[in-house]
Amino acid sequence: MSGLHPMSDDSILMRWMRVEIGKINEGIVSERKSLAHLLEEDMPTARTKTRNEHVFDKSVLKEISTKIPLNLQHKLRLPLVFFSDIQVPDSCYLNDPLALETLQRLGELSEMRLMQQGKLWVGRSLAYTIMKKYPTVVQIAMR
Repeated sequence: MSGLHPMSDDSILMRWMRVEIGKINEGIVSERKSLAHLLEEDMPTARTKTRNEHVFDKSVLKEISTKIPLNLQHKLRLPLVFFSDIQVPDSCYLNDPLALETLQRLGELSEMRLMQQGKLWVGRSLAYTIMKKYPTVVQIAMR
């Protein structure tokens, strides 16, 4: 087998993990809509990466809309997405400043928290707690 490079266990594992992460992320919304737009829909939905419909809980959308100003409702794209990086096992990050502002206005994150280098890192348990409190409006994507 001259000329062939031996495959390392790491590269095989990483390829397998990328495939599995892709499967996990199939339910992530790819066509995010504004909160204002979703509130206008009878049954608020958005398309996932696999072109399926993600149905939003309208009561949760209404609850959020009562706590944030109208201009933010038009700019904010839902769902809010936390990203989980396999190399940082106990934390997730937001990369959307409007998501951060919304979570601060909802009282879920302190006003003292600031994004650094385009990201805000939070403990994974906090991200899952927020996701549980706002079902269908918060997603966690794997990276």
